[in-house]
Amino acid sequence: MRKIKAVLFDLDGTLLPMDQDLFVKTYFKKLALKMAPLGYEPEKLIQAVWGGTSAMVQNDGSASNEDVFWNFFGGVFGERALEDIPVFRSFYEVEFQEARTVCGFNPQAARSVRLCRELGLRTILATNPLFPAVATESRMAWAGVSPADFEYYTTYENSVHCKPNPDYYRDILAHCSLTPQECLMVGNDVDEDMGTLDLGMQVFLLTDCLINRREADVSLYPNGGFPELQEHIRRLV
Repeated sequence: MRKIKAVLFDLDGTLLPMDQDLFVKTYFKKLALKMAPLGYEPEKLIQAVWGGTSAMVQNDGSASNEDVFWNFFGGVFGERALEDIPVFRSFYEVEFQEARTVCGFNPQAARSVRLCRELGLRTILATNPLFPAVATESRMAWAGVSPADFEYYTTYENSVHCKPNPDYYRDILAHCSLTPQECLMVGNDVDEDMGTLDLGMQVFLLTDCLINRREADVSLYPNGGFPELQEHIRRLV
């Protein structure tokens, strides 16, 4: 096995245990309750958020994910939606925090990040940049980690691609002056995270909250829980 210099960690379902469907359902319900008094019909609101999310996933790199999302959302609801951006931000600061109740917590997540740093490895949070920084930093806190634990973390403000587009990972590598061969990608989603193998990264599939839409053979990847991950990392230093 090649020695590595950096570990890229996914967040949702990796460092932060969750049932993704339950989390999204809870998040959308709280968002709809927040925005209904301002005249946003819940079903149309949720469809617009999904549409904006899809637009970010298809981003060709010509604009930030943030701009792509609001361009789509504004196209649905008009200019008034852009005037309400501060209300959406306040949602992430307040009501969104309640979604923590449907997430788990595993102290081994923070220990795994800390282990990397103790071993002299660079740590990067490679979470799909579909959320603003305030929401990403909140979910980091729920997982027991903080921005200080990572040299870089992706948000919709600082990113122009999304998973599973390999350009998302290429952007991180360029930003951090790393080659794929110097990196280990740790994630729970076979499609979104393990594709980095094709770029030349090493991978580890965390199976605690596994997402395997195509029922791929997970034995193709080093895999397991946090104890296995920590042992795997030690072997790569």
